[in-house]
Amino acid sequence: MGQIYLVRHGQASFGKENYDQLSELGMEQGRLLGKWFADCGVQFDQVVTGDMERHRQTAEACLTQLPQPYPATGWVTDAGFNEYDHREVLQRHRPDFVDPIAVKQFFLETDNAKEVYQRLFEESMSRWMDGRYDSEYAETWPMFRERVLAALQRLLEGAGASQRIVVFTSGGTIATLCQHLLGLSDERMAKLNWTLVNAAVTRLLYRPGHVTLSTMNSYAHLELLGEKKSITYR
Repeated sequence: MGQIYLVRHGQASFGKENYDQLSELGMEQGRLLGKWFADCGVQFDQVVTGDMERHRQTAEACLTQLPQPYPATGWVTDAGFNEYDHREVLQRHRPDFVDPIAVKQFFLETDNAKEVYQRLFEESMSRWMDGRYDSEYAETWPMFRERVLAALQRLLEGAGASQRIVVFTSGGTIATLCQHLLGLSDERMAKLNWTLVNAAVTRLLYRPGHVTLSTMNSYAHLELLGEKKSITYR
């Protein structure tokens, strides 16, 4: 039976002009995962990434810790594993957030800004997934879900028997795959998405015509530090 390790990217640069970059902590999370793989003797037959910078950076930070070299020239890049456009999802619900200055003012002037922002994003996700506003989005929720499932299918079609494959991707992508495998509602998928930890691992088992979820959102490699700050969700 083959195995697919779905790795959520390390902490990105939340609040920065370019979100699609790992923070210092995000790079360390990737390295800790690589050390964990090395200590467990895990090696991969194939490396796959989405084509976002944070995916590639997490892969680099992780794979450089393994004894067997994994040159980037041998990686497979599949944009089907990319995250949904979180900025568009948020801005369709809060059009004023198109202006970066308005976002900065929100965080400066709002009490408990992070908690309020989280609620706003949950509302934004509900609107995106509702279906009544699909004409306003470049990529609707059904389109995103279809794209992600198609990426998994491509991976399975090209995978050899009993291979071990690692995919560096994003939280929304992983939550959508788990939704499909577990038969979850859209609402439960959205709630699952918020619980996925940066640089955590979700593992799938596959054989011809069959895929199952083995482990989800494993981050023991981060808990080894004994530091709360090492465990992040965005």
